Amino acid sequence: MTDPHESPQFTSPTYRLASMDQDFIMSPSMRGVRFMMEFVKADEGLRDWGVRSTIVVFGSARIREDGPEPQPRWYAAAREFGAIASKRGGAYLSARKERHNVICTGGGPGIMEAANRGAVDVGAPSIGLNITLPHEQEPNAWSTPELTFRFHYFAIRKMHLAMRANALVVFPGGFGTLDELFEVLTLRQTDKSPPIPIVLFDEGYWRSVINFEALIAAGMVAASDMDLFKFAETAEDVWACLAADGLRTHETLDDAPPADPMGLA
Repeated sequence: MTDPHESPQFTSPTYRLASMDQDFIMSPSMRGVRFMMEFVKADEGLRDWGVRSTIVVFGSARIREDGPEPQPRWYAAAREFGAIASKRGGAYLSARKERHNVICTGGGPGIMEAANRGAVDVGAPSIGLNITLPHEQEPNAWSTPELTFRFHYFAIRKMHLAMRANALVVFPGGFGTLDELFEVLTLRQTDKSPPIPIVLFDEGYWRSVINFEALIAAGMVAASDMDLFKFAETAEDVWACLAADGLRTHETLDDAPPADPMGLA
């Protein structure tokens, strides 16, 4: 007698449970569902760890601790800032079972690694939001394993980078860093999101790669748009800029902050 599990009906792809059918899940018609799955998985993971807000650190994946100058200086500053922010910002689990201003990076090497490593230096958790790329991207060894995620879609990754951000710190970087920086600046310029402190590390680097004055002179941005961010030269300077611009720390977080600081709900 023929085994029913070997029948054409049983083995047909259409007989698979939809939730178990990889071909169906990865089909073009399910792209919206995959978007939702990527959002919800990270959202639940962060909620389980009590993460209410973050400090996002951007910067190049190509910067090395032992690279040519000024790379070691940038790396060391990002690591120091990761430690400062984690220790002073509220990343440790509070009595209310919440974490605030948790260091959040793109999860890869370079500046991302340095900032995650700084959190480890002071025994604090940190987040790594990785993206699947043909090269350059794999998780660094310093993000908290349970807070290390991987995304296929840049859009969902960017949303998670932005939606809990109490502050943004941008170290020198290339196309990817510029993309992420201008994404947040555009949200702020258009008032699509509420104010958050934005600090660019190493003014000389940023003024050499972006001609801010030319943008103003051509009428592409307003002079007042330069108030959207500040420059800093040391890790302590970065923290001072964030504090001066109203970053809420563990000392001022008596009331719960909005669950969606960037207004991206």
